[in-house]
Amino acid sequence: MHNVPVAQQQDSDSTTTISDAEARVAFDSHRDAWVAREEQAERMIPMIGRLYRDYGVVTSIHGHRLINLSATAVISAHERARELGHDELTLEQSDKVLRGLLAIGPEPASIDVARLAMLVGELDDDDDVQAFLRDEIAKRNVPEAGDDGGADVVLYGFGRIGRLLARILISHAGNGHGLRLRAIVVRRGGQNDLQKRASLLARDSVHGPFPGSVTIDAEHDVIIANGTRIQVIYSDDPATNDYTAYGISDALIVDNTGRWRDEAGLAQHLQSKGASRVLLTAPGKAPLKNIVHGINDNTITPEDTILSAASCTTNAITPVLAALNEAYGIQRGHVETVHSFTNDQNLIDNLHKGDRRGRSAVLNMVITETGAAKAVAKALPELEGKLTGSSIRVPTPDVSLAILNITLERPTTKEEVNDYLRRVSLHSKVRQQIDYIESPEVVSSDFVGSHRAGIVDGLATIANGVDLVLYVWYDNEYGYSCQVVRVLERMSGVHPVVIPARANVTVQESTPV
Repeated sequence: MHNVPVAQQQDSDSTTTISDAEARVAFDSHRDAWVAREEQAERMIPMIGRLYRDYGVVTSIHGHRLINLSATAVISAHERARELGHDELTLEQSDKVLRGLLAIGPEPASIDVARLAMLVGELDDDDDVQAFLRDEIAKRNVPEAGDDGGADVVLYGFGRIGRLLARILISHAGNGHGLRLRAIVVRRGGQNDLQKRASLLARDSVHGPFPGSVTIDAEHDVIIANGTRIQVIYSDDPATNDYTAYGISDALIVDNTGRWRDEAGLAQHLQSKGASRVLLTAPGKAPLKNIVHGINDNTITPEDTILSAASCTTNAITPVLAALNEAYGIQRGHVETVHSFTNDQNLIDNLHKGDRRGRSAVLNMVITETGAAKAVAKALPELEGKLTGSSIRVPTPDVSLAILNITLERPTTKEEVNDYLRRVSLHSKVRQQIDYIESPEVVSSDFVGSHRAGIVDGLATIANGVDLVLYVWYDNEYGYSCQVVRVLERMSGVHPVVIPARANVTVQESTPV
């Protein structure tokens, strides 16, 4: 009989061994446990889907959505909760909450299953669980969904951000009580334009294939994606479109072109029939409000018919800076962004109106300007005049890195500031914006598809008294697009109520300084 070494003890030459039979028992035990977990997760998937489709309920595990996940992805979401420092969450606990929610038939809401499971605790009786969930939902004053609680959205431009917005909006379609993607407006790109645009939606070299079906109705210039019928309107004039001709009314126009960045240029959209408000997916010029969701989206009023969603970098760094300023105070700082190349750069050396951007984007690091640091003050006025910034474009297609070199008003340590930012990412009102990770192996491609605006790399943090250096990763395409959608939800008033409510996070007094 052979013996199999399974563990080497430190500071010892001895090796623990088990027999072949014991190894087989251990192997079968782990396999059987995994199969049982898969079966449990598979039973949960229909409940997650039904809550979304029938009730407009978006379920998540500590902010990570469960909708359209596979069984293994559902299991992974539960394991990640423990890795991030939360209490262990079992599939059985989540299953109990999901069954309770289905039984009471809630109104549209964004529900964190993990946090509700912790609150439900040891309650096992179905009636007790349902009564608790009703009370918790009632605390948040969830409004009843009307006959038509949705808002029409038109994407003006269908480039990198436009197509990602389309993917997100289609995935959020739910039961129609949210944002409804109704049309895209583009200039005709020659023969087979419709087929090519549908193909670009279906296939993406960075973000992978579209999760579902994309077909076209060539006769009516329509793209159909997962049952969402998207009218393609060919136009080069934002002021002359008649959206009502396609059954579109009071539409939010999302300008992804960057062609106009001032109020006068963007106001042209409002001359089109059926358009009611405009959101620019680029930094807007004064007096336009530049909105970073989670920071100043509460300043949006019904009178704000034209808004900017700021830039990807501004969205990535502003929430982190706001959290730091609240806890420690910021005297001054410099932001250096290591940014993936963008479509306005040249593939090979050629004439370009911008300095240095004429050189090949795929062969060079290119020093360029960024207004992101100054733009922070548009969303966070208390940092006016305190930040400078610069940028280096690098030969990667997506995911960027912001290096924040900050002088604080109150000293801290690496352990303290990391603990604070980790808790901010888990429990605070900006947990949709900030993520946190500690891994010695992560690289930029690991953050492709992140829903968060920025991800703090805790192992890279440097703290020396009031001097602090933070590294913040961000998917400058997808993470930013998620922020844009959140602003659209705020503008249209269709963002579901969050259950349980998010709380503020402060630096713990007991944390050593």
